[in-house]
Parts: sequence; structure tokens; C-alpha cells
Amino acid sequence: MLGAMEVKELGHIVLYVRDIERSAAFYGDVLGWKKIEMPGNGTLGRIPVAAFTSGRTHHELLLIEVGESAQPQPGGRHLGLYHFGLKVGDSDDDLRAVLRTMQDAGVSIVGMSDHTVSHSLYILDPDGNEIELYIDVPGVDWKDGAAVMAPVKPLAL
Repeated sequence: MLGAMEVKELGHIVLYVRDIERSAAFYGDVLGWKKIEMPGNGTLGRIPVAAFTSGRTHHELLLIEVGESAQPQPGGRHLGLYHFGLKVGDSDDDLRAVLRTMQDAGVSIVGMSDHTVSHSLYILDPDGNEIELYIDVPGVDWKDGAAVMAPVKPLAL
């Protein structure tokens, strides 16, 4: 048996997008990521790319343009990525402010959930990738497996 490795943290996410300008505007202007200046005028070879950071590390998000003819995200239950989560504050007031920002920007909101340990708003990016925008509920121990696996309840903000 091989020795067990240890994952230290989730480092970054890479997404294929149809239109780099549209997606870069969404992730930078709407979600507030800091865009990283890329060498080669934002290309990897001749492929348009955009990289972003929250300031935690060198990059947490990389977008790679695949063009308008790329297949859309499959609907319904399917294999692969369901969503990724972004912590956006520390209170329901923070989450309410995010909700207003998403509504003002015309972002597709597909759900809101109370997960006991967190409160979440679910949105779609311009290519249909689902993103969870969440806050951790103060005073709830996320290391408590029972709390983490508690039934999901509707969230009203």
C-alpha cells in the first residue's frame, strides 16, 4: 500500500469559457476578483486566458477561452462539477448585500439554502457554471459532522 498523501488546501480552479471578455468582466467586475496581468496580452500561446486572485495566493481562478461553438453545460444531474463555493462574508447582512449586487447585475440566481453551518446563494456564471456564494454561520461548529450533514432548509434573506 502506498503512503497516504495529504492535501493542504484547494489551490485553484480552471474553467473553460466561451468568451474571455464576457467571463473576465463577470468574475472581475461582478464578483470582485482581482485580475492578474498576464504576459503575452492575456494569451497562452494563441489561446485567450484570464487569471484572478483574491490575494490569498498567486491565482485561484484561471479562465481559458474555448469559443462560442463549445458544448454547453449539461442540464440536470450529470457527472462532473456541480458547483464551487466562494466565501463572501461573515454574516447574513453580508450575504444580503451580495444578493442585492447579484440582482442589480442581472445575474441568474438559482437558489438559496440554509445548510446549518453556512448560508448560501447559488448563481450561474455566463457559461452556466454554478457558483455557491456563502457565509459561515457564526457559532456553528463545521467540524461537527451532524451539523454539516443536517438537512438543507430554505433560506430567506
